[in-house]
Amino acid sequence: MKPLLGAAACLLAGTAAMAADMITYDTDQSFDDVVFGLENAILDAGLVIDHVSHTGDMLERTKADVGSDITIFEHADIFSFCSAKISREVMEADPMNVVFCPYDIFVIVRADTPDVTTIGFRTYPDGPMKKVETMLDEIAKSAISE
Repeated sequence: MKPLLGAAACLLAGTAAMAADMITYDTDQSFDDVVFGLENAILDAGLVIDHVSHTGDMLERTKADVGSDITIFEHADIFSFCSAKISREVMEADPMNVVFCPYDIFVIVRADTPDVTTIGFRTYPDGPMKKVETMLDEIAKSAISE
């Protein structure tokens, strides 16, 4: 019966992940301009970018390998970073908030809307994690402010 419970837990976790909400902002600024703005906004907030995932490049590079010919993104990068101060606050409130760290902001240009750059991030649960959501919102808005 334990394997069944494990499978059920994975199924529920997968359903929750698929249902995650996002906050997004569209702009007519170029992908490069939004990325430059995002990098500066993260650094201006006193944070360090831990990793940049070039998701769009990976999907394009591997599409034939998985039997597809569809281009999803012109560009798609995900920036991961953390805030020692805010992370400590939210994890002191609930150590299980570790599951949300590092925090990610994505910048994409979809192949079907090549003149629109979208910046966004996932929403977080009510409570202490809303501090993280507020921080990400401020960074994303700063990235596209002209």
